[in-house]
Amino acid sequence: MILQLPNRTLDLGEPLVMGVLNVTPDSFSDGGRYAGVEAAFGRARAMLAEGAVIIDVGGESTRPGAAPVSEQEELERVAPVIERIRRELDCVVSVDTMKPAVMDAACAAGAELINDVYALRAPGAIEVASRHRAAVCLMHMLGQPRDMQQDPQYRDVVGEVSDFLAQRARACEAGGIAPDSILLDPGIGFGKTDAHNLRLIARLDAFAALGKPLLIGVSRKSMFGRLLGLPVDARLHPALATAAVAVWQGARIVRAHDVAATAEAVKMTNKILMARAEQD
Repeated sequence: MILQLPNRTLDLGEPLVMGVLNVTPDSFSDGGRYAGVEAAFGRARAMLAEGAVIIDVGGESTRPGAAPVSEQEELERVAPVIERIRRELDCVVSVDTMKPAVMDAACAAGAELINDVYALRAPGAIEVASRHRAAVCLMHMLGQPRDMQQDPQYRDVVGEVSDFLAQRARACEAGGIAPDSILLDPGIGFGKTDAHNLRLIARLDAFAALGKPLLIGVSRKSMFGRLLGLPVDARLHPALATAAVAVWQGARIVRAHDVAATAEAVKMTNKILMARAEQD
């Protein structure tokens, strides 16, 4: 399995880690720590040394209740960081944004992957991705970050999320995005209750039928705080357990803040899967 980037391919034969680089002052877990170019670049370099293959640069918080950021402000946060990373480090750079103008500028600066919690539903987003031949990650979110956790309702969360992602993938392909340039993300914590999140994680294997690589993001999620009573800086262990379960069910990319530990968990889970395949 591969992910087609603008001028190269990313081998997804083994699961990979995407390192989270928030260049925002208000991220829920590391807000402000990497807001400058130098600090962000240093963190990117450290995550690559820890085992990340993709660096996901975000300039707008998407935590529940987050206020939107202006297009210009978000652009000024992410573009210089992306340009510096692409110039000096050997990695895939992703931009985490919902805004087509930011996608456009980020791709011009060197981003090869657009990671959009809004699944390229903004007018012009598909066109931008297609023009740059960028890979895309389409995530499911019910509502908007500011209201997504206000009593989300589903009849069948796995079926509805799967149907949404299939529809968005078809829309992207119809808009000129290559079929093998599309990742899918069920959006754990984005417009879901804890019961919804657990059901999705337990049935990630159901998404294999969509025929696209699956990305999962559970790092430091608030559900661990509610379910286990853990503060944000003490959620590593359940996140690693959940990442392992996700890889066991076929996830090819795990998005994480704690890269070194996640990379080890992902590699170990994959080794067990390979041993199982050999035995079968």
